[in-house]
This record gives sequence, C-alpha cells and structure tokens, in this order.
Amino acid sequence: MTPRPRKVSDEEVFGAVHRVMSRVAPAQLTLSAIAAEAGVTAGALVQRFGSKRRLLLTLMTRVADATGEMFAGLRASHPSPLGALRSYAECVAQMGESPGGLAHHLGYLQMDLTDPEFHRQVRRQARAARAEVRRLLEDAVEARELVTGTDTGRLARTVEAIVGGSLLAWAFHRDGRPSKRVCEDLDSVLAPYVATRRGHPSA
Repeated sequence: MTPRPRKVSDEEVFGAVHRVMSRVAPAQLTLSAIAAEAGVTAGALVQRFGSKRRLLLTLMTRVADATGEMFAGLRASHPSPLGALRSYAECVAQMGESPGGLAHHLGYLQMDLTDPEFHRQVRRQARAARAEVRRLLEDAVEARELVTGTDTGRLARTVEAIVGGSLLAWAFHRDGRPSKRVCEDLDSVLAPYVATRRGHPSA
C-alpha cells in the first residue's frame, strides 16, 4: 500500500526554502531541492504554489508582512529599546554566519533588485524595517536612553546604512564574528546620542 504523502504547513515549506537558499546560489535553487528539504514532492509544491518563482514571491511577501511582528518580538524580549535595536542588528548579521551564505544572500538580492515584483516586496519590507527602527529610537528618547532632541528619522536612516554596510565590510575583512562587528559599529553610531551609560546597549 502506497503511504500517504506527508502534509507540511506553509511555514515549514518557507523554513525549508530559507535553509536551501543559505546553502546554494540562485542558479542552483530548484523545487526538487526545496521539496527534499521540506520532506514533500516537487509536484506537491507546484500544486500549492504554482512555480518556484511564485513560491519565492510568496515567501518575500510573507517576510514583508511579518516585519512588524518580528520587531514586536524584539520589544517583548528586551525592556530596553536600544537593547531591542541591538538584537535587530544581530538578526541581520546572521546572514553572515558564513562567507558563502552571505554571498548567496547577495545573489538573491540581485533578483530582488531587478525583478519588479520582488523589488516591490523588498522595498515594502525595507520601509517597514526603517519605520520600526525609528520607533525604537523614539522609544529610546522617551526612555531617556538617547538625548532629547535626537533626530530619529535621520538616525534611523544611518542605522539602516551602518547595519547593512558593516555586514558587507565584515565580508571583506572577516575579522571576528559578523554579529560582533555589526554591533560594535552600531554602538559607535549611537554613542553621540546616548544619554546615560545605563541605557547604552553594550553596557
């Protein structure tokens, strides 16, 4: 008797996509590889999502939709707004756990930047993340972790630039762990605005 196909949730499929994407470049990403990672057949993925492109686009849409929820989780885990911001930087730095993994992420970023449908979602995610970073900075001002009068809009853009740029710089130099490098650079950017050492994320 033929066993019934294993049923998996969309979240399990998307988790499998993330794992495979961290291991292979875009040209090597196949529905068969994703299906094997998820423990289903490629045909089951086609039936559910239509194509590899549609699966990836659905994943990117989910990522953009979940940005606020992700930051809410960081806030819940950190009573300090700057602590939550530092944790966000560490999440970004996870893309650099290995030079090869970061190279794969940059390869997929090319698709995000050149394909209009993918770019629409990555832009939506980036704008949501910048807005959430600004909210954390505003909370930090209110909590007196940052000095009153801090231009949180401008500082949010700077934080956005330094977190991504620091990770790329780490890929060039590979000095220590990427999370340590990114957080050190974030602390340097925040240092002129920190009101008290008690509120500093590295204190």
